[in-house]
Amino acid sequence: MSTTTLPPTEKTQPVAAPRGTISDRSRAERRLGWLLAGPAFVVMLLVTAYPILQAVWYSLFNYRLTDPENRSFRGLGNYAVILSDGLWWQALLVTVFITVVTVVVELVLGFALALVMAKALSSIRPVVRAAILIPYAVITVVSAFAWAFAFRIETGFVNSWFAWLPGIAADTDWFGGQWTSLLVICLAEIWKTTPFISLLILAGLAQVPEVLQEAAKVDGASWWQRMWRVTIPNMKAAIMVALLFRTLDAFRIFDSIFIMTAGANGTESVSFLAYRQTIARVEIGLGSAVSVLLFLSVVLIAFIFIKGFRIDLAQARGEG
Repeated sequence: MSTTTLPPTEKTQPVAAPRGTISDRSRAERRLGWLLAGPAFVVMLLVTAYPILQAVWYSLFNYRLTDPENRSFRGLGNYAVILSDGLWWQALLVTVFITVVTVVVELVLGFALALVMAKALSSIRPVVRAAILIPYAVITVVSAFAWAFAFRIETGFVNSWFAWLPGIAADTDWFGGQWTSLLVICLAEIWKTTPFISLLILAGLAQVPEVLQEAAKVDGASWWQRMWRVTIPNMKAAIMVALLFRTLDAFRIFDSIFIMTAGANGTESVSFLAYRQTIARVEIGLGSAVSVLLFLSVVLIAFIFIKGFRIDLAQARGEG
C-alpha cells in the first residue's frame, strides 16, 4: 500500500514591520485613542489656551485695573522689572525649596506605603488602601486650616503635646519665623499628597513581573538587592510619572501659604506673588508677566523630567 505525501513547503516567517514604522494594529489603536480623547483634548485646549494667550498679551502692557484708560504698551518691560527684582528670586527660591523637600519626602514615604498596600493581606487590603488614601480626599483648603489650627498658639495642641522636645515650648510661635512657617507648610503638603504618590507607585509595582522576583530569590538575592536590581528598574516609568505630576503640582503651591501665612515672613511662592500682583494690587500687566514666567517654569520642569529620565512612557502600557 502506497502513501502519498504532499511536497514539502517552505516555511514562511512572519513579516515584521520595517524598523521606524508602526504596525497596522498600533496605527488603529492610536487612531481610536485620538477619537476617544480628541473631544476632551479640544475642550481643554480651548479652556486653557485662551487664558494663557490673554496673560501673554496683558503682560506686554502697563495695565492697572483701576486705571484702564492709561494702559500703555511696554513690550518686555514687565519681565525686565520682575527679573531684576529680588522679590521674584526670593519667591522662586521658596517655591523650589518647598518643591524639593516635599517631593523627596513624599517619594520615600509613598514608596513605603505602596509596599505596605501591595503586601497587605487580601482580606484587609481594601481597608488599608482606603485608610492611606483618606488624606488625599481632603480638600487642600480644609487640610491647610486643620494644620494651621493645630500649630497656632491660640488654638493648637502641638505645643502642649510636644513640649518635652527641645526647642518646643507652650509659647512657640510656629508662624513667627520663616523656617518654622515653611516647616509647617511642608508638613501639611506631605500629609496631603503622599497618598497620591503611593497610588502611582503602587500601579508601578503591579507591573513588575513576579517571575523576575522569584528568579532573583532563587539566585540568592537579598530583599535590598531585589529592590534595586529588579523592582526599581522595572518601574522607572511609574516613578517618573509620579515625580513629574507631583513636582508640577508642588511648584504651583498656593492654598497652604494663603491660609497659614498669607505670604508673610518670607514664605511667598511664585503663585502667591502672581496672586498678590494681580488681585491685591490689581497690576494686571505685572501679574500676567509673573503668571507667564510661572507657566514657562512648569514647562521647563516637564521638559527636564522627560529628557532627564530618558524613558519611553509607552513602557507603562506594556507596548513592545
